[in-house]
Amino acid sequence: MDYFLELFLGGLTRGSIYALIALGYTMVYGIIELINFAHGEIYMIGAFTALIVISVLTLMGMNAVAILVIAGVVAVIYSSAYGYTVEKIAYKPLRNAPRLSALISAIGMSLFLQNYVLLAQTSDFLPFPNLVPDFEFMEPYAHIIGSTEVVILITTAIVMVLLTILIKFTNIGKAMRAASQDKTMSMLVGINVNRVISVTFVVGSATAAIGGVLIASHIGMINFYIGFIAGIKAFVAAVLGGIGSIPGAVLGSFVLGWTESFATGYVSSDYEDVFAFLFLVLILIFRPAGILGRSEKNKI
Repeated sequence: MDYFLELFLGGLTRGSIYALIALGYTMVYGIIELINFAHGEIYMIGAFTALIVISVLTLMGMNAVAILVIAGVVAVIYSSAYGYTVEKIAYKPLRNAPRLSALISAIGMSLFLQNYVLLAQTSDFLPFPNLVPDFEFMEPYAHIIGSTEVVILITTAIVMVLLTILIKFTNIGKAMRAASQDKTMSMLVGINVNRVISVTFVVGSATAAIGGVLIASHIGMINFYIGFIAGIKAFVAAVLGGIGSIPGAVLGSFVLGWTESFATGYVSSDYEDVFAFLFLVLILIFRPAGILGRSEKNKI
């Protein structure tokens, strides 16, 4: 039973990280129907930013918890600025262009950011310190779940609650929902759609940065390529749950995390990705729009 719980909680932890990244994909797609393939690189930039801040603050002799919090805040701000800039440079000029042009621009921005970090940092894996303290009350359960996993789960839950409040109860959240329904009518009633899109990129980049700091602290190392792998997994999670649906992105992330965790634990780690993508194929065969996605009807 302990082994099952370990795999279950491990999958929940993976799913939490995927969810933080998948939210950016699904929010952007829900409003402008564009897959932001540079989103994984924003996650990677958040992790590298946190590592730089941690290195500086450690030399200053600060407390480990304070260092982690400050590094996370700086990573969120820096990554949000990147998300905003990427939207203005790579996507806004192509707002009315064919969708293929925007897709190529997204892929190009992804490759640019990868190589930018490669040249600015290094191609090697860099160690990332785990600054999360060991919780005394977790000692009897340390063989099942660690303090880092607990922090990841709690942080993800807080982010989900804050995002729900933002979407449902704030003016910008209402504007996001209106723009996702009909951008033209939203503009006619006075909503600044360009501002809404920029805020969406900023919010999505912030959640990705949080995921980058948490998973880097959990795994203990980073390199310039981690954004591509995590981005692909999060994109799969968003499609699995229903691209454009925020609850779907969260559900799809947890399902993907559990699938990988149980496949690794009961079959083999070599087939982790095989089972994940096989499960995606099966879901899309029977639910082409995803678990919580809704099929769109085209009117003629």
